[in-house]
Amino acid sequence: MEEQDELFEHHRLVCDPGQEPYRIDKFLMDRLPNVTRNKVQQGIKDGFVKVNGSEVKPNYKVHPGDEIIVELPEPPRDTDVVPENIPLNIVFEDDHILVVNKEAGMVVHPAYNNWTGTLVNALTYHFQQLPTMPGNDGRPGLVHRIDKDTSGLLVIAKTEKAMSSLAKQFFDHSIERTYYALVWGVPKEEMGTIDVHLGRSEKDRRVTVAIEDGSRGRNAITHYKLLKDLRYISLIQCNLETGRTHQIRAHMKHLGHPLFNDATYGGNQVLKGTQFSKYKSFVENAFKLMPRQALHAKSLGFIHPETKKFIQFNSELPEDFTAVMEKWENYVQYE
Repeated sequence: MEEQDELFEHHRLVCDPGQEPYRIDKFLMDRLPNVTRNKVQQGIKDGFVKVNGSEVKPNYKVHPGDEIIVELPEPPRDTDVVPENIPLNIVFEDDHILVVNKEAGMVVHPAYNNWTGTLVNALTYHFQQLPTMPGNDGRPGLVHRIDKDTSGLLVIAKTEKAMSSLAKQFFDHSIERTYYALVWGVPKEEMGTIDVHLGRSEKDRRVTVAIEDGSRGRNAITHYKLLKDLRYISLIQCNLETGRTHQIRAHMKHLGHPLFNDATYGGNQVLKGTQFSKYKSFVENAFKLMPRQALHAKSLGFIHPETKKFIQFNSELPEDFTAVMEKWENYVQYE
C-alpha cells in the first residue's frame, strides 16, 4: 500500500451485541450505501478498513462489539447542512422533542443525490443547536427516519439528553410504531408476525431482500393485522419491532403482498384482478392518484425523555391515501 499523507474517517460502525460471525466485506456491503463488493474488497486490501485499530483481510469475520473504521484518502463530503426555509408540519413541540408529520416526497436527511430540500435542511433553518448522534454527522436531531415516499410521523431530539433517551428506546425496540399500508391481495391470515432477516440485494444495492435462512442480513420483525379487505387490495396495519431499511416494503413482498404502487418492490403492476382494459385503466388511474408506495407512519409512542411518561401521537391518513381507498371501496361495492 502506498503511503498516504492523511486518511480521513468516513464511517465508524460498532457491531451489535448479538452480531453473528459474518465476513467483513459482506458486512460492509450490507451497511454502506452505494458501494460494490469489488470496491469494498479493494478498500480492505489497501488498508482503508480497520477493526479495533488493526487492518484485516476481506475474509475476516466480524464479532459483537467490533469497532470498524473506514478511512479513505479523500475527505468526506462537507457535513455542514445548508439551512433552508422549508415549512414543517409540527404535531408537537416542547423544549426536548419535536414530532413532525413528513409529507411523501421529502427526503429525511442529505445524502447521495439529495443534498438539499430535505427534512434536516428544514430543521436546521427552524431550530439551532440540534444534537447529533455519534457517527451520524450531518443529521442533527435525527434518531430514526422513514423513506422519501413514505409519509407520516417522526420524532426529533432537541437536546443531548433527549437524543440519548430516544436512541436507547429505539435500540431496545420499546418504541411503539404503527404504519398503515395498502397492499396487493388479501393475506390468508388476518394477523401474523413476519420474522425474516433482511439484507441488501446482491443484484441491486438499493433494494432490501428477505433472507429466509438467516445466513446474512439483520433480524427484522413486523407484526401485521388486516384492517380492511377490498378483494383486490387490502388495508394493513403494521407494527415494527425492528427498524430495518425498507422493512415493511420487503416483508410484505416476501409475504406475497407488495405495497400498492411500490415501484421498487413490484407493486406498480396489476398484481390482482383481471387483465380487462377497463380494470387496468381503473388501476392506472389509482396509481396516478397516489404516485408512490402506499405507506404511512400513522402513530408513534415512546417514553418522554424528561417527564418519563408514555406519550403517543396519531396522524390522519394523507389525502392521496384516502382518495385511493375511496376509489377501491366504490369499485368493489358497485362491481
